[in-house]
Amino acid sequence: MKSINPATEEVLATYKEDDTGTVYAQLDTAREAFESWSERSVSSRERLLANVADVLRENIDKYAKQITIEVGKPLDQAVSEIEKCVWVCNYYSQHSSEYLQNEHIGTEPGAKTYVSYEPLGAILAIMPWNYPFWQVFRFAAPHITSGNVAILKHSPNVFGCAQAIEDIFEEAGYPDGVFTSVQVSVNQVSDIIEDDRVRAVTLTGSTRAGKEVATISGRELKPTVFELGGSDPFVVLDDAPVERAAEVGATARTQNAGQSCIAAKRFIVHETVFDEFLERLTTEFKALTIGDPTDVETDVGPLAREDLLETLHDQVMTSVDAGATLHLGGEPLDQSGYFYPPTILVDVPDETPAATEELFGPVATVFKVESEREALRIANDTQYGLGASVWTTNTDRGESVAQELEAGNVFVNQLVKSDPRVPFSGVKDSGYGTELSRHGIHEFVNKKTIWIEGQGE
Repeated sequence: MKSINPATEEVLATYKEDDTGTVYAQLDTAREAFESWSERSVSSRERLLANVADVLRENIDKYAKQITIEVGKPLDQAVSEIEKCVWVCNYYSQHSSEYLQNEHIGTEPGAKTYVSYEPLGAILAIMPWNYPFWQVFRFAAPHITSGNVAILKHSPNVFGCAQAIEDIFEEAGYPDGVFTSVQVSVNQVSDIIEDDRVRAVTLTGSTRAGKEVATISGRELKPTVFELGGSDPFVVLDDAPVERAAEVGATARTQNAGQSCIAAKRFIVHETVFDEFLERLTTEFKALTIGDPTDVETDVGPLAREDLLETLHDQVMTSVDAGATLHLGGEPLDQSGYFYPPTILVDVPDETPAATEELFGPVATVFKVESEREALRIANDTQYGLGASVWTTNTDRGESVAQELEAGNVFVNQLVKSDPRVPFSGVKDSGYGTELSRHGIHEFVNKKTIWIEGQGE
């Protein structure tokens, strides 16, 4: 298994897959660690999580560089990713005790009744490469602090990031086995899920992967949380602030080279502002600098792998062959690295990849609609339901539209983003379960009812 710099195609490292004996030993260590870790006070776990935030902050440039060389993310965006990891660690180091305290419920006179939130055990986290630190920390911060232990199965192209994260927890003072990274391929995942030492599973990745893991986990009756693919609509109504919408829309589509499940992908624009929006979006795209992700002037780096580049280009060309108009871009750069330029497709027919599939790269499909009702129809006409964005100068109207959009996260006059303070989830083929906030920390705990009555006289 290799890690390849997507900007230069240089092999950074080659990793040997952990054999079955090594994995079983790691699972044993995790189970043993859980016995004592789960007995610690929440405040003790909070203090260690604050240490993690300190380690991240003190080494932010080193970790950002690791992201950049393995994923191709522009350096300033990699720095922002680490800063967000600091934020989520600080958030749960300050609020976990509140979220996990016993919840008292009134029942019968003289009875003491409450809900106790108790950890489950070892949680397998199958994480993606596109946000190699953030996706891990938004899982680990709440669920380790709630008393569980974590087993990370990261993507092979970011094993360097996985090792760095494991080292961070060790440096912060965590006991051995509380956070463990395993170097395994997808072929070994089913065996790990089926192992009795693993009590729950979370996955961030494709819908296909989610369905496969859900099948295995369901057979084993193990709780799961899935954050899967997305084809987020970006709805621009007739009264939208067009200049601002185009500016934010360009960022929402091209940050991390468009490799984000919650990136704006389908721009659904009212006909009265369509021409102006398309012109402004085109201008914004043309102003973006694509190139070396270590250069501070770069806005768009390469795609993370060669196969991702090939898949994206095939989706674009198949859509064009079926009648879509290539308004901008559409051809991989003729140079080393997996670079694809910011691209815009218009006049996209139904049933083409650009209309129905997730395009994981800097490609915007722009649809013209005649009404708000048509915009909602197209926005909801998808198997996905992760995020959505609505643009209007009338916030009451925006809220009304937001309530009709079939998505787990809807933002009015803002791009879709995850925030530790509010829950994050998807519907339809975008997954289920909740991450972040008070709601997220309760996904992998036993909500135990305790009822106590005296014996009377």
